Amino acid sequence: MGAGAKPDRRLAPVSRLEAAVRELEELRARVREGGGADKVARQHKQGKLTARERIALLLDPRSRFLEIGLLVAFDRYDGQAPAAGVVTGVGTVQGRPVVVVANDATVKAGSWWPETITKMLRAQEIAMRSRVPIVYLVDSAGVNLPYQGGVFPGQYGAARIFYYNSIMRHYLRVPQIAAVMGPCIAGGAYLPALSDAILMVEGSSFMGLGGPNLVKGATGQTVGSEELGGAWVHNAVSGVAHFRFPDDRSCLARIRELIGELPYAPPPGRFGEVKAPGRDPADAYALLPPDHRQPYDMHAVLETLLDGGRLDEFQQDYAAEMICGTGRIGGIAVAVIANARKAIKGAAGGAPRFGGIVYTESAEKVAFFIDTANRHGTPLLFIQDVSGFMVGPEAEQSGIIRAGARFVEAMATAAVPKVVLTLNHASGAGYYAMAGQGFDPDFIFSWPTGRMGVMEGESAVNALFGPQLEELRRTGAEPDPELQARLDAVRADYEHQLDARFAAARGFVDAVITPEETRPSIELAIRTALHNPGAHLGPFGGLPADPGPPRP
Repeated sequence: MGAGAKPDRRLAPVSRLEAAVRELEELRARVREGGGADKVARQHKQGKLTARERIALLLDPRSRFLEIGLLVAFDRYDGQAPAAGVVTGVGTVQGRPVVVVANDATVKAGSWWPETITKMLRAQEIAMRSRVPIVYLVDSAGVNLPYQGGVFPGQYGAARIFYYNSIMRHYLRVPQIAAVMGPCIAGGAYLPALSDAILMVEGSSFMGLGGPNLVKGATGQTVGSEELGGAWVHNAVSGVAHFRFPDDRSCLARIRELIGELPYAPPPGRFGEVKAPGRDPADAYALLPPDHRQPYDMHAVLETLLDGGRLDEFQQDYAAEMICGTGRIGGIAVAVIANARKAIKGAAGGAPRFGGIVYTESAEKVAFFIDTANRHGTPLLFIQDVSGFMVGPEAEQSGIIRAGARFVEAMATAAVPKVVLTLNHASGAGYYAMAGQGFDPDFIFSWPTGRMGVMEGESAVNALFGPQLEELRRTGAEPDPELQARLDAVRADYEHQLDARFAAARGFVDAVITPEETRPSIELAIRTALHNPGAHLGPFGGLPADPGPPRP
């Protein structure tokens, strides 16, 4: 091996992170197949492109598509709902970020599962918070009727989609473009109807509050799909639609033109020269230890993310279990908050501190740092590997509850974009303070090694069976087979629920990404979020006080 050459990871022992990435890539490939080759062939036979083919033609060539919610519902419905039948994400069209929602008609005809609604709402929230256009590529048979109880009613049921449509149209001025490229039935028709432009494809589009069968049953009239709600009818007779095209490709080309015609100003922010990271992102495979409980060098991990590997650290020698500092990713200035996952020497001869734990001083340090970054308008990047807040008499007497509350409040009320990456642990109240999902970060990612939960399995065993285990230790006895089986079951259940794929399947993270994908994913996420110069608070990103005159 020549000087400076890197070892071939394929020949080295597989690390914990690499094994997790391999499993992730296999799962992602399987989910991206949608309904399978036969369903794809059927789509093509109908003269239609698949959802992913449509997205590829919509986006700028050789640009990145940051898919949101790929793994949602992969472990439910006996595997019959890959990606919940809808592809959502952020890409670049005509050089500007755009949110895309595309029904996958290879999965149960693109019908809506409960998780389909979750994904569509999340995509709309990204568009609202970031003030970027959203494109709907509609090809759906409507509600998946056996699961209508999880789709139709409720505050976050399907109606919420149309509420968000209306908020974007009336208050936020977020452009919405809808292309009906297949069926668009019943209440789903309000999705394009509440958009700024409606495009339809001849021969394959249908839009109507009821299909031919429903019309026959309700009114006794016999009518074909084209006559009832085809592209020509809605463009020439009803006037509901605005454009019609002979095929998918020409329709997608027109969407690109429409986006190019929209007013556009580059986002505000401090952009500098783009530099390569200080370390190869592939170094992360060796940086993370074999056991998630072992220490490692978080500063080295940050070098794989930051331009030139440079972090201008804030209060480096104080409360060092929390790393705070400024750097750049893809030339964009960011304020980094990360957990140092190693033992920290105590100051002035004091007791050492545990890495990954938030102490009173570190909570105060981070709160001050966040407040400063917020005043300066610098986006926040949280790198999570946190086990929680310190407990015990000394911690309580030091006022950790009040300090933790200041940390949480500073994070929750920061009006700048917030992006989260989980490396290992995201546990307890520490997960909340480090911009957990409940605090509406703009984007939240995880490596496949991420572990999200109230506590680890062993801690749960001690919490649930503490007195029994203590009695056994006192007498020197071992658990009997029945107790041992219960202990093992709790550990296994926690391991399953702590897995990053479990979190992704339930929408607790936007995407599980690899180390090589991390820098470009974070860069695209921050660039997208910066298009909203106002407050990044709540799902709407802050409503303007005056909506102005109504839109035509």
